Amino acid sequence: MKLDTLGLAGRLIVSCQALEHEPLHGSETMGKMAVAAKQGGAAGIRANTAEDVTEIRRRVDLPVIGIVKRNYGENPVFITPTLREVGELAATGCEIVALDATDRPRPDGMALDELVRQIRARYPELLLMADVSNVREGAQAQRLGFDLVSATLVGYTEETQAQKLYADDFAILKEMVREIETPIVAEGNIMTPEMAARCLEIGVYSVVVGGAITRPQQITERFVAEMKRGSGLSSAGR
Repeated sequence: MKLDTLGLAGRLIVSCQALEHEPLHGSETMGKMAVAAKQGGAAGIRANTAEDVTEIRRRVDLPVIGIVKRNYGENPVFITPTLREVGELAATGCEIVALDATDRPRPDGMALDELVRQIRARYPELLLMADVSNVREGAQAQRLGFDLVSATLVGYTEETQAQKLYADDFAILKEMVREIETPIVAEGNIMTPEMAARCLEIGVYSVVVGGAITRPQQITERFVAEMKRGSGLSSAGR
């Protein structure tokens, strides 16, 4: 499969995810969310778990970026951490699998280059997206032959926890676009249409937006917090 056949360049990808503790959790709901995203003009979907990916693919004909979030003890790598999760996603027929491509040790001890080698050997049709936290990891992902590099984990690793993807007019994203030839995907706390448009101006391949579209509890929290600030009310006074 070739990336340029999927129609994602310059387009919006909507992340349809809800974890077990969230009110919208469930494959049927995520399938409906994907339908709504398609009706709104999304060109692709990012989804968590093979069950959700399968349901979404049943409902919409958009390309899907599949992940499996799975915790292995205290290991910090949980986005498609091992070959097991890749196999689950490959069985759904999704076009792209995204995985943690940071420098951190994986729960099974497999090096990232070996994991990529095994994926390419077993699932040659899969496109691979590298979820990284900095430019160095993105450059490494390019060397390993990933098809896409995403800034998903900026601010979510110990090394980058004080950073924000959108800080200084997306300075990290600009550096990625400048230093890495592999198509760059903007993802992570992109909260407004204006921010998404700015990412395209910077030169990214496509933009993934999740919580600002598909997590109503987070959207509600932002409205409530802003209204409290505007009215001078404290949380104690409500």
